[in-house]
Amino acid sequence: MDEVEHDVTKARQAKTQVGSLRTHPDGTRERTKVPVALSEAFLADLLDQVCQRMNDYKLEVDPVTKEKTFKRFAPRKGDKLYQEFKKFSFYSEAYRPLKFACESIIEEYEDEILSLIAREARYLADKLCSEKPGLCKTSDHTEF
Repeated sequence: MDEVEHDVTKARQAKTQVGSLRTHPDGTRERTKVPVALSEAFLADLLDQVCQRMNDYKLEVDPVTKEKTFKRFAPRKGDKLYQEFKKFSFYSEAYRPLKFACESIIEEYEDEILSLIAREARYLADKLCSEKPGLCKTSDHTEF
């Protein structure tokens, strides 16, 4: 959800024109400006591609609690280190369970995620977790 929230936060600052294909009798079309984050095209593209970035995360185990969490290690596009970082290729089978979990969550909770974005909610992961108990913790204490 961190990836979704990051992209939505960036997109909230930009506007795009939307409208219908229907032409009025005077030859004009109805057009309005909305935040990019609320456009159907942006949201569909975001949810289709967000899980591809799961290889930017690594699994960490808290030495005291033994709790497993995935933490982002790669810089995002636009960060100062990004140009240097993208020269290297990192691939590991270790991220595959995270990618699968991401795809499963997106597929099952797409409507709820889109609703949170439409309501301009912040902290999407926390809100989704509070609305869907049991989603964010699995039996082996791995957080998604």
